[in-house]
Amino acid sequence: MPTAREALLDAARAALARHPWSAVRMADLAAAARVSRQTLYNEFGSKEGLARALVRNEADAYLDGVRRLLAVPGPPAPGRPDQGPDAAGPSARTLAAVAEWTVARAGDRPILRALLTGAWTEGLPRPRPARPGARPAPVPAQRRADAGPPAPGELLATAALCAGERAAGCELALRLAVSHVVAPALPPEGQWAEPDNWRPMTPAMTSVIETILSVETTSPRKTMP
Repeated sequence: MPTAREALLDAARAALARHPWSAVRMADLAAAARVSRQTLYNEFGSKEGLARALVRNEADAYLDGVRRLLAVPGPPAPGRPDQGPDAAGPSARTLAAVAEWTVARAGDRPILRALLTGAWTEGLPRPRPARPGARPAPVPAQRRADAGPPAPGELLATAALCAGERAAGCELALRLAVSHVVAPALPPEGQWAEPDNWRPMTPAMTSVIETILSVETTSPRKTMP
């Protein structure tokens, strides 16, 4: 069973899918999570604290997803059967899969889209770090959330480090993915998709990423400029 904190975060996400953050009421969230309002305030301190926790949770869930994808062994690069999937970190195909998943997830989750791009719409919570000198939250997870959300570059760099020796290539793949999130491909019907309907990267874009990363893998330069 989910903890009270998890149930409240789930209730907040569900409410945010229906209403702008300014219209979300703490009492309604407590009722939806079947906990008392006191429990809600014990966990988050305030609505601003809940916003910080919601955004931090979204960032952590994204990073966990990147780690899981990078942990899946991939096939050796084409034409290089002597090099196993772990010879130099994740394969180009694995990094392309991470990029494509990033685009798909950002299309479904507005908070993640804002975290990756820095483009926060009016209806989303955009929390600031806790006030300097404020009393630390009693809940460890909230203390971490109160430090404030990561900036887009910080989130991408943290995700890229999960790729180990291929961190530079992973960051390149993720930055290409974010560019696709910002400016999605034109659909066949000739109209730009609305933000809520952004779709995963096309096979052609995945192929481009694989090609770029294959070059990066064989290049003597191991760092991005």
